[in-house]
Parts: sequence; structure tokens; C-alpha cells
Amino acid sequence: MFWPMFQLGLAFCGVAVLGVLAVRVGIEVRRFSRAVGDSAERIGRAVEELERSAEPLAARAGAVRRPNGRNNAKE
Repeated sequence: MFWPMFQLGLAFCGVAVLGVLAVRVGIEVRRFSRAVGDSAERIGRAVEELERSAEPLAARAGAVRRPNGRNNAKE
């Protein structure tokens, strides 16, 4: 009777360890997803800022074009 109870105790301990690890993984996944969301938001803001700062440059570059359709790059 000792060995079946010993095996049952080991099985319970194994399931308890797996449960604790599953909870830890869930917490880390939640933290990682929050970090990814924050990073995506920062990238979006940086893209908008880059677009706003590039508009005057693009307008200036369009006004400097040659009449034959070629750009001003030296060949």
C-alpha cells in the first residue's frame, strides 16, 4: 500500500509544479504582450512624426525638378 500512495503523491506534486509553471508562463505572456503593444504604439507615433517632418522636404524636392522630368542627381 505504500508504493501506490507514494506514486499518487508524486503525481500530485508533478501536477502542482506544472500548474505553477503554467501560471508563471501566463503572467510572462501578459507582460510581453503589453510590451509589444507599447512598442507598436511608439512606432506608430514615430511614423507619424516622420511623415510630418518629411512633408516640407518632399514639397521642396518637387519644386526643384528639371523640366525634362529628370531629377537633380548628378550623374
